Amino acid sequence: MNRMTFCPNVVFPNITKVPMGSKRKRATSPSSSISGGDCDDGHPVSGSNVGSSRKRRKLSNVPTVDPIAVCHELYNTIRDYKDDHGRLLCELFIRAPKRRNQPDYYDVVSHPIDLLKIQQKLKMEEYDDVDQLTSDFQLMVNNAKAYYKEDSAECKAAGKLWDLYTRTRNEFVQRGDYEDEEEEDDYDGQDNPGTTGDEDSAAHYNNLKEQLEHLFEAVATYVDPTGHLISELFQKLPSKVQYPDYYEIIKEPIDLKTVAQRIQNGVYKSVNVMARDIELLVRNAKTYNEPGSPIFKDANTIKKVFNQKRAELEHNLEPTKSSLRIRLMIKYTHRFLNSSIKKLEKNRRKTESQLKHRLKVLYNTIVESCDPTTGRRYCELFLVKPSKKDYPDYYKVILEPIDLKMLEHNIRSEKYTSEEAFIDDLKLMFRNARHYNEEGSQVYNDANILEKILKEKRKELGPLLDDDTTSPKLKLSRKSGISPKKSKYLTPLQQKLNELYEAVKNYTDNRGRRLSAIFLRLPTRSELPDYYLTIKKPIDMEKVKSHMMSNKYQDVDSLVDEFVLMFNNACTYNEPESLIYKDALVLHKVLLEAKKELDGDDDAHIPNVKLLIQELIHNLFVSVLSHQDDEGRCYSDSLAEIPATDPSIPNKPPLTFDIIRKNIETNRYGRLDVFQEHMFEVLERARRLNRTDSEIYEDAVELQHFFIKIRDELCKNGEILLSPALSYTMKHLQHDLEKEKKEKLPKEIEEDKQKREEEKKELSESEKNMSDDHSGSHGTYGIQRTYSQDCSFKDNMYHVGDYVYVEPAEPNLLPHIVCIERLWEDDTGEKWLYGCWFYRPNETFHLATRKFLEKEVFKSDYYNKVLVSKILGKCVVMFVKEYFKIRPEGFRDEDVFVCESRYSAKTKSFKKIKLWTMPLSAVKFVPRNTPLPVVRVASVFANADKTENKESVEPMAEESKGDENNSVIDKEREDVPVEISNGEPGCQYYEQLHYNDLWLKVGDCVYIKSHGLVQPRVGRIEKMWVRGGAAYFFGPIFIHPEETEHEPTKMFYKKEVFLSNVEETCTMTCVIGKCSVLSFKDYLSCRPTEVNENDVYICESRYNETDKQMKRFKGLKRFSLSAKILDDEIYYFRKPIVPQKEPSPLLDKKIQELEMKFAEFEEPDEDHEECIEEEAETAEQPSVPQLQTPVTNEMEIAPYTPPQSTPKSIKGTKQKEGKRKTNPSGYILFSSEMRAVIKAKHPDFSFGELSRLVGTEWRNLEAVKKAEYEERAAKQAEQQERERAAQQQQCASPRAGTPVGAIMGVVPPPTPMGILHQQMTPVTGMIGGYPQGMPPLQGPVDGMASLGSMQPLHPGVPPPPHLPPGIQPLGKNIITRSLSCL
Repeated sequence: MNRMTFCPNVVFPNITKVPMGSKRKRATSPSSSISGGDCDDGHPVSGSNVGSSRKRRKLSNVPTVDPIAVCHELYNTIRDYKDDHGRLLCELFIRAPKRRNQPDYYDVVSHPIDLLKIQQKLKMEEYDDVDQLTSDFQLMVNNAKAYYKEDSAECKAAGKLWDLYTRTRNEFVQRGDYEDEEEEDDYDGQDNPGTTGDEDSAAHYNNLKEQLEHLFEAVATYVDPTGHLISELFQKLPSKVQYPDYYEIIKEPIDLKTVAQRIQNGVYKSVNVMARDIELLVRNAKTYNEPGSPIFKDANTIKKVFNQKRAELEHNLEPTKSSLRIRLMIKYTHRFLNSSIKKLEKNRRKTESQLKHRLKVLYNTIVESCDPTTGRRYCELFLVKPSKKDYPDYYKVILEPIDLKMLEHNIRSEKYTSEEAFIDDLKLMFRNARHYNEEGSQVYNDANILEKILKEKRKELGPLLDDDTTSPKLKLSRKSGISPKKSKYLTPLQQKLNELYEAVKNYTDNRGRRLSAIFLRLPTRSELPDYYLTIKKPIDMEKVKSHMMSNKYQDVDSLVDEFVLMFNNACTYNEPESLIYKDALVLHKVLLEAKKELDGDDDAHIPNVKLLIQELIHNLFVSVLSHQDDEGRCYSDSLAEIPATDPSIPNKPPLTFDIIRKNIETNRYGRLDVFQEHMFEVLERARRLNRTDSEIYEDAVELQHFFIKIRDELCKNGEILLSPALSYTMKHLQHDLEKEKKEKLPKEIEEDKQKREEEKKELSESEKNMSDDHSGSHGTYGIQRTYSQDCSFKDNMYHVGDYVYVEPAEPNLLPHIVCIERLWEDDTGEKWLYGCWFYRPNETFHLATRKFLEKEVFKSDYYNKVLVSKILGKCVVMFVKEYFKIRPEGFRDEDVFVCESRYSAKTKSFKKIKLWTMPLSAVKFVPRNTPLPVVRVASVFANADKTENKESVEPMAEESKGDENNSVIDKEREDVPVEISNGEPGCQYYEQLHYNDLWLKVGDCVYIKSHGLVQPRVGRIEKMWVRGGAAYFFGPIFIHPEETEHEPTKMFYKKEVFLSNVEETCTMTCVIGKCSVLSFKDYLSCRPTEVNENDVYICESRYNETDKQMKRFKGLKRFSLSAKILDDEIYYFRKPIVPQKEPSPLLDKKIQELEMKFAEFEEPDEDHEECIEEEAETAEQPSVPQLQTPVTNEMEIAPYTPPQSTPKSIKGTKQKEGKRKTNPSGYILFSSEMRAVIKAKHPDFSFGELSRLVGTEWRNLEAVKKAEYEERAAKQAEQQERERAAQQQQCASPRAGTPVGAIMGVVPPPTPMGILHQQMTPVTGMIGGYPQGMPPLQGPVDGMASLGSMQPLHPGVPPPPHLPPGIQPLGKNIITRSLSCL
């Protein structure tokens, strides 16, 4: 029971007001009615004269908008609002977190709510005003702020969402408050008629009463578009006897009768008081009834009608006279309401008694149903809910437990207002049973059986008939031809459904016969009672059409399933050699061809998994190689310098990023784990060959971290691609790095120690050499240096920390860049500097693929002294973190350089500088006006490298042509033996085995050589072993649809196979390839990545060879293998595919067989055609008499058209030989005899009725007599063969042009439309031609019959004793059309 809470704080400008008292009260506030009327109406207030003199504001421009519409507008504004980035602001609040994913959310938030729930409440019209919507939005925002951190995106979005909501709502509120205050001020004086005299008081009372009458009229007489009077159930309170709980829930009952009495007695002193009663009436109905029920909706409609009428009256200041009808209705309210209420109560009691009786019948059907074999009642486990003590988890899993005892109580207390409510509870009970219990358990099966029994019982009872007075809907007669009004525009789905329906309905054969005529309507139960015993789900085309018009079909496949069911019914009930059986197959084929044209390419919806894997690997590779740092440097640039092979592992093939790129371009990676293995090999080699503090090492670690991150994002942690590669995570990488650093750091520390000692030794030696040089040039004087922080040269001052250009050692080179670290002057007056040299990119050793920053230089490990006189000028070298933001003052741009890394000439490697330790300079820096963009340029060696590549491209191409292999790189595997306890001696069993260039494991499916079959059979490996050098496997066999016995109308999924009960042992030499067989669920959702789509099959059923039955099973067997076995990679589709079905492979074959059988009497012999042509030339053509029985438009018979004459010279004997007649069966012989007998007994029966009776007689015939007819048919076949041979001899004789039928005196066969001959009077139900002396029978033409040659009875066979006098028995060559029922 939904209880609504009200927050009457917001006033809307679109809800206009009526006169009120001095205290401000909202007209729609429910609190007023609950508190018992706290309005000050009728009490004099001081200063009211002043208020009455004020002119009332004209409200004609104020729009009349329902508060519920305002709620919808507010919700739509919040839902559609997008931020600056184009994202929906509300996307984080559409659905609350799931309890399974975030259980702690529900510990913090006690009342969760989201936008979906708000939208549902809007649809169910549970909001009475904006206050309630505001409280829900505020609750949603407060929940987000309570659970999420303040700096989280969710918390920030919640704040923005609330600001947007309040801002949008205030646009209404501010304007509404202004108008509300002014209106109330105007009405304060008007609500007190005693302040202006008796005349004004009387006038005001009359005007108020007139308004109340108009409002009551609007509510009491409103009728919805369907003709339903919405006030019917609100005119009188419900009975306390029938609804005692109503008065327990509703504390202040009220009805329209009470409102009418209060209007008549002058109780209402203002419109507000009546509005509160209407609000109370509406709230009571919505409190007691469920949201979405008819009464709930009618209550909302009453409120809308009242508010709209109220606004209309307030806009029109001129009082209008109430209608006489409403005045009389209010004056005589008892008589008016009592009569309608009595009628309503009578109809309601009648309907309720019918409903209660019907529900009891359905309930008893469920309770009394039992197993016919054991006598066990199916409902035993549904009578009472499980015990909470025995099954505590049941009430955690099942949120709405229900049992039959509760349903019985609800029926007795008449709580069900409709049959659908009772059915919903039953379905809930069955659904709970299936949800809690396992599939295949007794409870699960009982639930399915009971639901089926319930469905059949409802069909048997038919719809619940409503009385005409209570249901004013238009009832359409099935035979009247009236159909609901069609929409002018059809949806795309409706257009497709109509095209399919019309294609089946309008299909005609080559004679113009419409095949769908017999399928339009089902036979009645009186005509064919056994039909409804045989066919459990009868359906005809009229029912299909009604389903289409009521929009029952949600897709095209639903319509196709109904048609297929109809054709299956026809083939199940009718004999395989009957005409209707053939028509059903033909229409089935027409249906599928029409659907195929509508669908287009059936396979377009199945994703190309191999292409998707290639795209995923390509995107992952590009993302890793393009990964950049904050300054825009690609981490992969430094790794381009590592060698292709590891010197410690010389036998391993070379592998670099370029080789991996070529493999991706040639689609050599079919598995993600293989690609990951190659990427990690390159990155781990870079780590292995470099120090832990080197740039290459750090870049390799960063790229490996980034690879794992992007891999998990692209695979969605296994939701898109499930691969063994995902087992290597960040934790594994961190563990490997820590282990690697523990091994390398002690060695690196020792190397650093030795390097420092060598540097000290070199430094001391260089100083010694310098002193030796100085002493040698100055005799015995020692070295005297005067150090200083600055010095001057050529009017320029140079300081320690300055960067200078130094004259190059060789001509045609750029000047060197040196950072001054020391300055001194020797005793001869020569000035010297000592410092660190910076290299340009062209002065370093690097690969041509490396990129550099513009104006980039590298701090080298080279230090040396040079004369100050060699200085050419000043420059500045800045650290990369400052270069783009600030600039040195007073320097040209070309004299400013950036440094990001240091360069080691010994190791020829680069390493990023983390801390800038150069001496401080006296240069002043200022911010740049605009920060410089980070631009990287190619190496100066790049162009030269391209030129060299062009020169050597031809020989390299020739070399690579021989070495290149475009085959898919497979994962390294090994044979995995396994021990089996019950294995045969001398056999070595394997879980994984390599044989005939195929890696096979237990559980794989393979193609097996098959002789005489169109497609190879499919087998599943459950055991593998090797014995005596030969390999074998054992497992079940999957068969294709053409290997099963089934009806031709049955449809199969494309690539569907069936698990047979045949298990075979085969040699591995029979295996010709691998494939994959998936269960129905897996086929819809995923694919193995290494199997082509053409080799993927679907299996959802098992085929039993003994009883020839197909039965669905839960799923295919799954195998648990050891860790050494390489698991398959599985790609999961983003949304499940819809598998397409195709017709049975037997359909075309069966149609061809039946066409050959019916060709003998559907197509007349050429000799007969010639006879007809000759008679047509000599005889006059009388008019065709009109049929006495009208023919419906669905069974139209085309006018007779004589066959066109063909010159005899054109007709060759080869054409005659091509029309080879088929032999009749036993059923056809029986039909030819029995039809005449039945026709003689029932001359008024139509052709369809005769066919149905013939089919019934054949089914009831004993097996012995059926065998006799089959034997006669076989003998007749032999005689027909002899006659054909005689006819071929006649063709060569001079009398070959004479028709055979003419010699024997037999009337020619009928024309396609059932007319025997233009000179003959049509007869009723003729089966064969009569001799010329027999007069034609009189009667209406009810159907068509085929004629054959009148032959004498077969020797030894007596004529049927029950033939009527004067009718000859039909001969053995006669083949009748069997048009039996569905």
